Amino acid sequence: MSRPKAPKTLRFQTPGAARSTMQIGKKQVLHIERLSHDGRGIAFLDGRTWFVSGALPGEQVQAQVLAARSKIVEAQTVAVQTASAERLTPRCEWVGQCGGCTLQHVSHAQQIELKHANLVDQLSREGVEPKSWAEPLVGPAFAYRRRTRVSVRYDVKQKHVDVGFRGLASNDIVEVDGCVILVDALQPVFAGLSALLNRFTQPQALGHVELFSGRENALLLRHTQALHEADLELLRAYCAEHQVQLWLQGIGAPQPDQAGQALSYDLTQFALQVAYQPGDFVQVNAQMNEAMIAQALDWLAPQADERVLDLFCGLGNFALPLAQRVKEVVAVEGVASMLDRARENAAAHQLNNLEFYHCDLTQPLHDKEWARSAFSAALLDPPREGAQVVVERLAKLKVARIVYVSCNPATLARDAAILSARGYRLQTAGILDMFAQTGHTEAMALFVKK
Repeated sequence: MSRPKAPKTLRFQTPGAARSTMQIGKKQVLHIERLSHDGRGIAFLDGRTWFVSGALPGEQVQAQVLAARSKIVEAQTVAVQTASAERLTPRCEWVGQCGGCTLQHVSHAQQIELKHANLVDQLSREGVEPKSWAEPLVGPAFAYRRRTRVSVRYDVKQKHVDVGFRGLASNDIVEVDGCVILVDALQPVFAGLSALLNRFTQPQALGHVELFSGRENALLLRHTQALHEADLELLRAYCAEHQVQLWLQGIGAPQPDQAGQALSYDLTQFALQVAYQPGDFVQVNAQMNEAMIAQALDWLAPQADERVLDLFCGLGNFALPLAQRVKEVVAVEGVASMLDRARENAAAHQLNNLEFYHCDLTQPLHDKEWARSAFSAALLDPPREGAQVVVERLAKLKVARIVYVSCNPATLARDAAILSARGYRLQTAGILDMFAQTGHTEAMALFVKK
C-alpha cells in the first residue's frame, strides 16, 4: 500500500467570508445529489460544491478532501453510510486507492449514459446540436486494455521496490498485483513483476515498466542507469518464461533486447497489420479501435475516385484502411518517428496511394503545399487539445465531409462551433466506449458542408 503523507492545508478566500482553511485529508459527511459527467458524486455544503469520487446520488458518504480551490472541493469516498440501490460492488480491491478506474461502482449502462450526457452538454454549451445522435459504440466492460504503464519506485528506507499504479490524486504508488481492465494475456506478466523487481541487485536503476499486447506481447523496462548483468539475466529469464519480448530504454529510444524483435497489432476486418514500437500512440482497446475505424469509414463514405486527408495519422490506424477504398490518401503527423512507421506500414501492404507529410498541426498551415490542395473528405483524430488550427484550414478548403474523432468533448465542441460558423452542419455525433470503468469520454462527429 502507499504510505500516508503529512496532511496539507490549503487556504482560500471566498467572497463575503473570512479567510478559511481546508485541510487535505479532512473527512466530511455529505449527501450526494447527482453525478457529474465524469461519474463523481456532487454534494453542496456551506457554499461549496464537492466532487466526490466513488459516490452515487442519494447516498450519504464520508468523504476525504483531496484538493480545494475557491468554492470547489475534490474528495474521495472513504465510507458509504447510506448506499444507493444502484451501487455495484467493484471487482477490484484497490478501488478508491488506485487512480485508474473510478467508476466500477457504476453500472456499465449508466457509464454510457453519463458519457453521452457529457457530449450533449459540451456541444450545447457551444450552441451546436447534431441533426441526429448515433447509438453509442459499446465494447467490453473489463479485460480490454492492451497496454499499460506500471509505476516503479525503490524505497531506500524500506529496501523495497514498490510496483503498481499512481494513487488517486497522488504521486504515491499503490502496490497491486492485478488489474481487471488489463487483457488476460498480460495478467500473469503483471502479477509477477513485484517479485521479479524485488530480486534485483541494483533496484536504484529502475524507472518504470510498460506492458504491451498485440500479435506479440512485450515488456519494456525503462532504466536510469546501466543494468547489472545479473538483473538483466533475471529479466530475460522472466520474459522467456512468459513468452514476451523484452525491450529496454535507457538514454534514447526503446530498443529490443534481441535483434529482429518487432511489435504489431491486427486490424482483422481490414486484413491489415500495423507495426509499432514502445512509445508510439496505440489505442488501448483493440475491439473498440476496429469498431471506431469501421464507423468512421461508414460515416465518411469514401468513394473510389476521391482524394482524402487524414490528419494526426499516427501509425496509419485510419490511413491504411482508407487507402484500400480511395484513389489517394494524404496523411499528416507531427511525430516523425510514427510517420516513418506509417510509411513502412503502407509499404508492407503495397499501398502505394498514400502521401505522408511531417507537420506540426498546431501551427498555421497556409504555407503547406498539401494544405492548399483539394480534398473530397477529411478525417482527424487529434489529442486532447483538439484541432482548432486544422478545422479552420479545412473550412477554408471547403472539404465536403469531415469525420472528427475526439478524446475530449470540450475541445470537440469548441471546434464544432468553429465549423458551424463556417458553413458546416453537424450531421451526427455519438460516443465510443473506449475507456470503460473510467470517466474518459471518446466521441465521433460527422460534419457536412452546407
